[in-house]
Amino acid sequence: MEDCYKILGVSPKATASEIKSAYRKKVKALHPDMTSGLSPEEKEKNVAEFQKILRAYEVLSDIKQRSLFDASYAAWSEFTYHKKHTDSFDYRTWLLENGDEESLSKLIFFDVMHNREDEAVEYFKKLNSSRFGYSLSRYFTREDFMDYGYILCEELIIRLEYYDAILLLEQIIRMEYSYTYFNLFFPEVLDLARSVLKKHIAGTISDELAIDVFERALELGFGKKDDAFFLARIAECYYRMGDVPTAEICAQKAYEFDPAVYVNLGK
Repeated sequence: MEDCYKILGVSPKATASEIKSAYRKKVKALHPDMTSGLSPEEKEKNVAEFQKILRAYEVLSDIKQRSLFDASYAAWSEFTYHKKHTDSFDYRTWLLENGDEESLSKLIFFDVMHNREDEAVEYFKKLNSSRFGYSLSRYFTREDFMDYGYILCEELIIRLEYYDAILLLEQIIRMEYSYTYFNLFFPEVLDLARSVLKKHIAGTISDELAIDVFERALELGFGKKDDAFFLARIAECYYRMGDVPTAEICAQKAYEFDPAVYVNLGK
């Protein structure tokens, strides 16, 4: 795997402006006006070099692609380092054998990116159910967690694992809110969470779990109309569970947020 930063001659911490400047200098040096008199072989080599520089610039000039490259290159570097020290080294096996929470968390995203989605979902669900307060986000940078977490969410949704998908989306949203600026990709996360909450929670999991999900959603700042929807669904859950007073309190609060909201209390 080639290092895009090395190709452009910039630091991994380079700004977008520095990356663009380095790209322009590299391209200028390969311009035909600057390389006249070259042999056909040398010209062919220059074309290959230009294509390599262009690919590196396309990756590093795009926020999402750069984030994915950083994570992939870091994993590849760790893998090649260990492989040099032992011919039989297997990064995935090494993570499994470690067995600690951090290793298993890294294993989840490793599997997601290496066509082992079933295993990634299985380990995420196990960690979620067995460890109170488990947070996958603590072991990754903001950018990596946003990218890989979103991919894992999609896999959970495909498998109808809506409760676990919402728990993961909640972690992504809370991480984003902890920063003073938002990633351009963030609205897509909110839309996905809103879609799951409105279409795939009520009636697909137990009322107890649904209440937990909707109460979590109320803390994520979706807005009054969305909160009215969540409160209405909480009210219906409490009503089915036989707690009519709490159901009516939630229904009244939902109406205050949005008079157009529909609440079914069986009346």
